[in-house]
Amino acid sequence: MRMVIAGGGTGGHLFPGIAIATEFMSRESHNEVLFVGTREGIEERIVPAEGFKIRFIRASGIVNVGFWKKLKGLMRIPKGIMEARSILESFDPHVVLGVGGYASGPVVAAARWMGFPTVIHEQNAVPGLTNRILGSMVDVVCLAYPDVRNLFKSGQTFLTGNPVRKTMRPINRKQARETLGLETDRFTVFVLGGSRGAHSLNRAMVEALPHLDALRGKFQVIHQTGARDEEEIKALYRKDQVTGLVSAFFQKIELPYGAADLVIGRAGASTVAELAEVARGAVLVPYPHAAKNHQEVNARRLVDLGACRMILEADLTGERLAREILFLWQHPQVLTQIETSCRSMSRPRSAAKIVDIVYELCKRRGVL
Repeated sequence: MRMVIAGGGTGGHLFPGIAIATEFMSRESHNEVLFVGTREGIEERIVPAEGFKIRFIRASGIVNVGFWKKLKGLMRIPKGIMEARSILESFDPHVVLGVGGYASGPVVAAARWMGFPTVIHEQNAVPGLTNRILGSMVDVVCLAYPDVRNLFKSGQTFLTGNPVRKTMRPINRKQARETLGLETDRFTVFVLGGSRGAHSLNRAMVEALPHLDALRGKFQVIHQTGARDEEEIKALYRKDQVTGLVSAFFQKIELPYGAADLVIGRAGASTVAELAEVARGAVLVPYPHAAKNHQEVNARRLVDLGACRMILEADLTGERLAREILFLWQHPQVLTQIETSCRSMSRPRSAAKIVDIVYELCKRRGVL
């Protein structure tokens, strides 16, 4: 069986696709997966590293961008659809799955018009523009959250949760820290700005250091900075004599999660799902310019369940972040309660459910 997975751009779209691809490949030895993305996203680097093939089309965003970028994105759509048709004709998939991101729209639209079975997966509590449009075209919509079901055609939606990679499982803290070469007995903070980093989180963390004197010599930091800030953040930690591990990107991100007592991060769908799988307490700072402010919606759901604490970007300062870190260090029972709430949100069979749905759709459509 052959499947195309279209989308990417950020980890929030791409990593659920990789989790689905891994599950799909485990079902039958002759299965094949082809990713389709753009060269502007992280998929160009990540997908081959995960062992999958990828092709590229030209596509770019039209939401939350200026007039000229929006015009450029609109002008790219017809070309992107033509490129998608060519890829689909040569690969001849049994099914096409869109996971969101720039490439998802042209590829899934082309697949629908060519008669291939089509599925989309919506990761967020607020559907993005691409999936809202595609939702009226595709055979099946898979959802991470139940209360967005009414935004799509009734009868074609399935609640599956948000897939995470199979490696994303609870890991013993001591073992994870030893593997990363860290001290095993220090309070460990993992700063995660997403797959590309987050400049405001990077700055807030280093600005928090002067306010963390009570933790001096008792904590360490793991920090995914993104490429732009990596060297500067490394230098600032060295200057302040803070120990830990700094990298633009962690390929095996389950290890930093496993080593952490506390995660400081954005509130993208993949981060939320990963926190549930690894059962780690977090202070989330939603990205304020996400489409339809969906990251704040994601975070508020967790806050309501007691599964995280939140700081809005407008309130983010080094001092405020330091207060949160110190409070959770001083109140380990609160962190334990957050971890328990996170664990209750875990949906470990999300990828398997989606692959089951894909198989059933293909049987129903007579392509298997």
